Amino acid sequence: MQNIRLATEADVAILSQMRFALRTKPENVETEKAFLERCTEWMRNHLENDSWRCWIVEEDDAIMGALWLQLVEKIPNPTSESEFFAYITNVFVKEWARGKGLGSKLLSEAFAFCEQQKVETVILWPTEKSRPLYERHGFAVRSDVFELILGNH
Repeated sequence: MQNIRLATEADVAILSQMRFALRTKPENVETEKAFLERCTEWMRNHLENDSWRCWIVEEDDAIMGALWLQLVEKIPNPTSESEFFAYITNVFVKEWARGKGLGSKLLSEAFAFCEQQKVETVILWPTEKSRPLYERHGFAVRSDVFELILGNH
C-alpha cells in the first residue's frame, strides 16, 4: 500500500542517498561518504525549519520517492498578491518505481500545501526527463522571470 507523509529526522539517511543518486556525476568533487555526511546534516537541520518541507512516498514501509519544497516569503505588499512562492526541488522516485504515478502523488501533496499557504506561484528547474511530468501538472516556461547564472561554479 502507498502512503505519503512528511519526512522526519529518521528518514534523512535514505533521503541523502536518494539525493546522491539523483545528482551524482562522473565529475563529482566530493566523495560519496563526505557528501552523505554533509547532506544528512543539512537535511536534518532543514526539516526543523518552517520554510522547508519534504514529502516521501512509501510502499510497504519502503521509501520510494521524495519531493522537497521551500516556502519563500516575499516582502509585504499592499495588494492581493500572495506574499509567498514555492520552490520545488529534489523530486526523486527510485528508477524501478517510476511510471506508477508516484511523482504525481508527491506533486499533488505539495500543491495542497501550497493552496493552504496561499502560494500563488510554484517554480522549479526540470530535467529533460522530468519535463513531461511537470507539463502534465500545468507547469510551463514563462516569459516574465529572469535568470542570471553566475560563472563562479
